[in-house]
Amino acid sequence: MCQSPYVYEDGNLLICPECAHEWSLDGASDQEDVVRDANGTILQDGDTVTVIKDLKVKGSSSTVKVGTKVKNIRIVGGDHDIDCRIPGIGSMGLKSEFVKKVSD
Repeated sequence: MCQSPYVYEDGNLLICPECAHEWSLDGASDQEDVVRDANGTILQDGDTVTVIKDLKVKGSSSTVKVGTKVKNIRIVGGDHDIDCRIPGIGSMGLKSEFVKKVSD
């Protein structure tokens, strides 16, 4: 845990502004369950994200273009940790490292 004197409470999390480490108040480590976007923002079910890189769709000649807005994502386990429906392409899995959260 961080020993910074500037740690602050945000909901049920403690956050260090110096190293960006987050942990829960009860002390349980839930770092494995946290999915973060390319900027380090925590993603949750129902969030809206934007694709930050052109992504080729496996098994198709289609490409998901930079700036494509994806609404109502669902966080799942595995390598592709986001399930979503992309307009014009359909249902697919995305890696969180290729998206950034859009503020609603």
